[in-house]
Amino acid sequence: MTLRLERIRSVQERTGLCTTEIYRGMREGWFPKNFPISKQSRAWNSEEVDAWIASKIAARTTEAA
Repeated sequence: MTLRLERIRSVQERTGLCTTEIYRGMREGWFPKNFPISKQSRAWNSEEVDAWIASKIAARTTEAA
């Protein structure tokens, strides 16, 4: 995979979570944290978001078994 920086809108579209839920997840430790890319901009590591999505899929598969 190629490392990409993702802004909030992309993270929302990929995860189906709203902004409030993303920031709550960061605060509670169950969603990847973002980091500053400029004075007013923040981004997420795409590989960390991918891993979070994969963990949700794996949990669904485990629950079904």
